[in-house]
Parts: sequence; C-alpha cells; structure tokens
Amino acid sequence: MQRRSFLTTSGATLGFFGLQKYLTAAENSRVIAPYGSLLSDPNGLLDLPKGFQYKIISRRGDTMSDGLEVPGMPDGMACFQGKGNELILVRNHELGIGVPNQSPFPGQRVPDHFNTSYSYDHGERGEAPYVGGTTNLVYDMKTQQVVGEFLSLVGTDRNCAGGAMPWGSWVTCEEPGDMTSERGKLHGYCFEVKATDDGKLQKAVALKKLGRFRHEAVALDPNTGILYLTEDINDGLLYRFIPTEKGNLHEGQLQALVVKGKPSADLRNYRGSSDVIKEGIEMDVEWIDMNDYEAPANDLRYQGFQKGAARFARGEGIQFMDGAFYICCTDGGPESQGQIYRLTPGRSDKLDLFLQPKSNDLLTNGDNLCASPWGDLVICEDLVTEHKSKTPHLRGITPEGQIYTLAKNAKSATEFAGSCFSPDGSVLFVNMQGDGLTLAITGPWQDQV
Repeated sequence: MQRRSFLTTSGATLGFFGLQKYLTAAENSRVIAPYGSLLSDPNGLLDLPKGFQYKIISRRGDTMSDGLEVPGMPDGMACFQGKGNELILVRNHELGIGVPNQSPFPGQRVPDHFNTSYSYDHGERGEAPYVGGTTNLVYDMKTQQVVGEFLSLVGTDRNCAGGAMPWGSWVTCEEPGDMTSERGKLHGYCFEVKATDDGKLQKAVALKKLGRFRHEAVALDPNTGILYLTEDINDGLLYRFIPTEKGNLHEGQLQALVVKGKPSADLRNYRGSSDVIKEGIEMDVEWIDMNDYEAPANDLRYQGFQKGAARFARGEGIQFMDGAFYICCTDGGPESQGQIYRLTPGRSDKLDLFLQPKSNDLLTNGDNLCASPWGDLVICEDLVTEHKSKTPHLRGITPEGQIYTLAKNAKSATEFAGSCFSPDGSVLFVNMQGDGLTLAITGPWQDQV
C-alpha cells in the first residue's frame, strides 16, 4: 500500500513520467474509462461511475454549530486528521461585500454578540463588512456525519484557494476583485487558519510578507520550508517565500521566478505570441527579490516583470508531489484551454511546460488540483468564458499518462473546487462552488491501486 503515500509514492513518480507518453500519444489512446462510463444521477446533481456514491455534507444556508449560516461559494479546501475517527476540513469561501444569501450572518445582520475585533475588515468607517473567509467542518468517518461546523475566519475578500501546512494549518489566500479600494484596509493578503475543532472564530492576521496581489494558492516544499505562491491574473507571476525561520510565515523574503537567459519571458503561449514555449523543454530558472511586497498601487507583478520575472496565464492550483510542483495556469495556451507547468526545485531550479491541452483533448481549464492516494492527479475544471458551453468535470490522469473522468456536474455550469482526500484515501471531498455544496465521494478507489 506504499502507493497511498501522498508525497513520496513511487506510483506518483511513474505517473508523471508516464505523462510524457501522453504528450506524444495518438489521440485515441489518451482517453480511458477505468471506472466505466458515468451514470446519470437520478437527482440531477453529480454523475459518477458505477459503484460510487456521493453524500452532501454541507449546504449553503444551513445553520452551523456556532449559530451562523454556512456561507456560499465554497472554494479551496484541505483535509486534516482530527481526534479519533474525526477529520477536519478547512474550507474557503470566495465572498467579498454585497452577497445576499451568501453571508454567514443570518439575514445579513451581524449578531450583537459577535466579536468584530476578530474580523480582518469589518468596516473601519462604517462600511459594510467583508464576509469572505473560512469555515471548519468536523467530519466523523465512522458515522459519516458532520459533528461540528463553524466560522473560523472572516473579514477577508474572495478567499479562493490556499495550501495545507504540515504543522496543521491552512493558508487561505485573498483574490480581491478590487485591489485599489479606498476603504480603511487594503486586501490581497494570505492568512493562516488552524485546523481546530473547538468551534471558535480565529483572529484574522494578514501574512503581509507573503505579498499583496491577487493570490490563488500556495504549496510548501517540505524539504526546504520554502512556500510557493500563484497569482490569478492573466499577466501574473510565480512567487516563492523563503522564511527566516521554518514554519514562520510572518518573516522572510518574497521572490519572483525568472527564466535564465530570457528576461521578462512570456510563458502564456497565447495565440499570436512571439514567444512559444514547447512542451517538455526544460528551462533553468532563478529568483529575484520583491521588496515592495505590499504594493499599494497593485503593481507588484509589473515591478517583477520589469525586473525580468516571467509571466503566467492565471496561475491557480499548485501541488507539490514527489519533489516537484505542478501548477495549473487556467487559461494559458493558444486555445485558452489551460496549461500545467512543472517546477523542480534543487541546486538549479528547472521549469518545463508539462501539459498544454489542445481543443480536442479531454481536459479543459484546470484549476484546483490534488494528488490522489494511488498516484494520479485529480483536477477540478473551472471553465473560462470561451468554454461555457461545456460542462465542468473532475478529471484524473493515470500513471500511464491517460486521462479519464471521475465526475460531472449534472446540475449547473459551476466549477468544482477544493478537491482533497481523507488521509486513508477512502473519501474524496470536493465543493460545487456556485451550488454552495460540499460533497463526500466514496467508491472503489482501490481499483486504481
């Protein structure tokens, strides 16, 4: 059962070497159905292969154990081992201001007993409060029931994704719609949330040294303690943060990636681009310091580009697996169908375009991603405007480099988000963002082992 290791599985290694076969394989060998065809859900929510089941474990508007309501727009998420049979999910909510029927506060009214000093931005000058943040959900694996659910962070803006830290916390990332607000506080930061089960709201403290920009996700290199950060905008950069002390995300140096010998490289491969990055071509990279990390003018990426940093097309999900980072760039490529870059850190860091789906490929606009316990990559689709006629799916990529479908949103065109497995690999948790649902999916995952 060694293949059930998330970070050191040999199956994962073979899987991503196998992806090289994908890049040159004939079209009819790319798509498989190891679990068979998807079956139509009689409830019209989620189509799954035979033998799989889903359970709605949380729904927008339900009353939580703290008396507040489950916020809407669930996004990035991570799973942590709790006490005994319990797991703790820490879940983002991509909310800001003015979101009727999405707020954690019933009737949009903040309760009189609510401790507003714990909120990052409750409106310093009488403005409406921000209601983005996180909830913690305690799930009993034995009974398959939620035994606790509560607001754990609030007052932040459009919390998209983030990353799990090995010391038992979740770094949640703001992706503000407005980076130049004239309100009393600026947004565009990361915040750390502990995976607690105590039912208590945590005080929101911005991790300012991680930079102020349209964050999406983070991933930690467990070998070095360096944190890597994506930027969700179509001319964004890829950053890393070197902490002064391992595990302390408040002090350290923020840097941006530069392709050696190719300053200000354009890695987006947009149609008509003068720079075309080929799949599988390895590039040497280095890093430049970004000292204006709070960037009040929302120009950190421009500063970096002018200093030689490379541009990416909407960096979103990032996953560390077996010594390398896999980065979804949601609308990169000539078809705006997305890209997956691979960054291999070492004495000399390497970057290559790992996968760039074409119009006739199965995978479209990868966003959040996670490692499966059996060595495959699971990708949540977030269809960009050009592809809204299609339907979002959960996709998998096998050790042989073939692509298959795990699930289909049968209800709406809303994206999947926050995919993560239970530590024993038996449950896949995932969010259906616009539908306001968190699901637990079970089935014969072992057939892939």
